Amino acid sequence: MRPIFLIGYMGSGKTTVGRILARQYGIEHIDLDWRIEQRFHTKISDMFAEIGEDGFRRRERNMLQEIMCMEDVVVSVGGGTPCFFDNMEQMNSAGYTIYLQCNIGVLVERIMRSQAKRPIVANKTKDELEVFVAEHLAEREKFYLKAQYVWNAVEMDLDELKIALTDHGYIL
Repeated sequence: MRPIFLIGYMGSGKTTVGRILARQYGIEHIDLDWRIEQRFHTKISDMFAEIGEDGFRRRERNMLQEIMCMEDVVVSVGGGTPCFFDNMEQMNSAGYTIYLQCNIGVLVERIMRSQAKRPIVANKTKDELEVFVAEHLAEREKFYLKAQYVWNAVEMDLDELKIALTDHGYIL
């Protein structure tokens, strides 16, 4: 089975949905950010500080290319992964891409629950976070919308997602 790539903004549920799908299909779930941290024995925030965003994005790209060759995996990619190099096109070619789409209000609520673990937004007030998410999402969504399937991640209707996967040859 070709890889299933879950894409979307932080807080959209990529890791949660990825774990559920992997469990239901009986396959491996890979969180790309976690895999990068394990490979380099460094937190992503520290990589940004040490080698800058360009250095991190090159590492991310290399790791993504390794994973694209794998079978029987659900991959939750970082929110920025589809927006650099030709990552989105490569994921579309290698497997099935699903954009977990959420509105700004839901994203802000979810992000606030884990805000301390997200250095890029850790010190923002709710108002600042709303502005940040709106601006950031506006920049990134053009990449996300290149996904083969757009799924409403607010309602989290897993049956709908399973039907879309079945239609593309992924049978539970």
